[in-house]
Amino acid sequence: MAKTLIAFFSRADENYFSGAMRYVKVGNTEIVCNLIREMIPADSFKIEMKNPYSPVYMTCIEEAKKDLREKARPELVSYPESIDEYDTVILAYPNYWGTMPMAVVTFLERYDFTGKTILPLCTNEGSGMGSSERDIRKYASGADVKGGLPVTGSEAGTSGKKVEHWLKANGLM
Repeated sequence: MAKTLIAFFSRADENYFSGAMRYVKVGNTEIVCNLIREMIPADSFKIEMKNPYSPVYMTCIEEAKKDLREKARPELVSYPESIDEYDTVILAYPNYWGTMPMAVVTFLERYDFTGKTILPLCTNEGSGMGSSERDIRKYASGADVKGGLPVTGSEAGTSGKKVEHWLKANGLM
């Protein structure tokens, strides 16, 4: 039986919403992943950095830019023992500097995605998927990377219909 894993990186604390900063207890990406878990049977794994970015938004984005420039591979708190049992991986993350956070690259490079389907989901405030779909193909060679779903972060809590349509289009509902 086909199994799905939702692997996601999400950041709470101070976040950017439509031109303003706001503190949140649950990050936008995690909000969308929680909606997905209500819609389909799936296991879930939160990609968490051992040394997380600053809770201050402007500092966080500078730290993320530095990691991207340096091609850093931040160490994660934990890793799934294996992803062998999964046919599909919903890979969710915020758009950091036009792509995914480098912690997501750390996750991707750890596993063999040959023969697996990856469905990218990217929360953002207007920058869309950026180059993340292409970048996922680079770091998860052998995977069938489908068209991603960009979700406006400030609309994460009301994105259910959009997410449902995307899951149906990809055969998960």
